[in-house]
Amino acid sequence: MSTELLAVIENIEREKGISREVLVQSVEAALVSAAKKVIHDKDKEVEVKIDLESGRIRILSEGKEIVSNEFGRIAAQTAKQVIFQKIREAERDVIFNEFHAKADSIVTGTVYRFEKGALLVDLGKTEGILPKREMSPRDSYRQGDNIRAYVLEVNKTSKGPQIILSRNHPGFVRCLFELEVPEIAEKVVEIMSVSREAGDRTKIAVYSKNERVDCVGACVGIRGSRVKGVVKELQGEKIDIVRWSENVEEFVKAALSPAEVSSVKIISQEEKKTEVVVGDDQLSLAIGKNGQNVRLASKLTGWSIDIRSKKEIVKEKLEASMAPADSEPAPAGVETIEGVGPKTAEALAAAGFKTLEDLNKATNEELLAVKGIGKKMIEKIREAIKPGETPLSSEGAGAGEAPKGEV
Repeated sequence: MSTELLAVIENIEREKGISREVLVQSVEAALVSAAKKVIHDKDKEVEVKIDLESGRIRILSEGKEIVSNEFGRIAAQTAKQVIFQKIREAERDVIFNEFHAKADSIVTGTVYRFEKGALLVDLGKTEGILPKREMSPRDSYRQGDNIRAYVLEVNKTSKGPQIILSRNHPGFVRCLFELEVPEIAEKVVEIMSVSREAGDRTKIAVYSKNERVDCVGACVGIRGSRVKGVVKELQGEKIDIVRWSENVEEFVKAALSPAEVSSVKIISQEEKKTEVVVGDDQLSLAIGKNGQNVRLASKLTGWSIDIRSKKEIVKEKLEASMAPADSEPAPAGVETIEGVGPKTAEALAAAGFKTLEDLNKATNEELLAVKGIGKKMIEKIREAIKPGETPLSSEGAGAGEAPKGEV
């Protein structure tokens, strides 16, 4: 058994890449637990040593070697269990490390099962999960179909590595261009940003580190051969390839393609806000269906974009030029005088006294002629207009004072 154990350990070390020392230590630890069961004393210190040259297994208790016929059978069973467990753990670690290194890249597999709306994809050594939320609306697969997907997450679980795939992530488009365009793979052309609404439209901003290489032309390819490969994989999704620029105005103009932009103005550098002016015939194109074009352009550039038409700008300027200059505040009305009620105010207004200025110019006789205005009311009016001045002389009132009205 000892010779066979060493042979198995060497074979696993060679094929699975598990260290011999790790395997031997695991077997020894397991045999210690088994030996305590044989000697029926869990409190005794037991030590197990495996000779790596001869394969001999020695069990020591308090410095003395223990010999038992049961140890041979137990050692064989225990070693077998430990080795199988280590193999499983090592394989899981190998798979996890392999796919962890593939995170943010594309893998190819085969659809082999559907589970609660998700696709289970055979990736060879393990399986990946493509949740429904990570599918493009255009995706349609059957069992046995080949599929390419973006490695979104790689997680460790008790059942082994869990690999989450995606086909609607912007990174999927980025990786497809890296596969289709050699200049991107060689780092001559760089993808600066990607904005995407899966199944409908994608915008991608590219930049060339070499002035002699046209970044947009490299991505499009001869007669669109390269971009067609990406569009085919995305089931016909539209793709806009724009030239990246460190100049915000130029970048925003390009991002709103295919609309033609007249001007771009930075409103706030801190809040990253811009105002874009387009021709009247370009407004709907710049905004896009349900605001999609401006929304994707905003995500692509990282700037808020407010689109306005030339007609709208001209109209605002015209209204501003025709607006009257700041006028003086309207004169105070008689109703502002304390003690003057609505009916009295109406009576004064009907007599032509609508403002405090009108009352100030009026004589006492003119005010007394108004229904509801008497001596005391005139005093209040005069006091309100010119505080401290004697409001009315006895001669001004006359013998026929009008009756008091509502105050």
